[in-house]
Amino acid sequence: MAKLKTNKAAKKRYSLTATGKVKRTKSNRRHLLANKTKRQKKSGKIQNAYADKTCKEGIKKLMPYGG
Repeated sequence: MAKLKTNKAAKKRYSLTATGKVKRTKSNRRHLLANKTKRQKKSGKIQNAYADKTCKEGIKKLMPYGG
C-alpha cells in the first residue's frame, strides 16, 4: 500500500497533542495590529487553542501520520 501524503497547509496550521487533541493558533494576531481595537487584539491573545470536535476528524485525515 502506498504512503499517504500529509497536507502541507494543515501541517503548518495544526499540530496533534499526545492525547489526540488538535492544537491550533488563533487568527488575527500576525499583522496590521495598529488598525485593530484593543478588544480584537485581546480576543486573539491565546496562541494555543484547540480545534472543536466538528473539525477534528477532518484535520486528522489531512495529517495521517500526526503532522
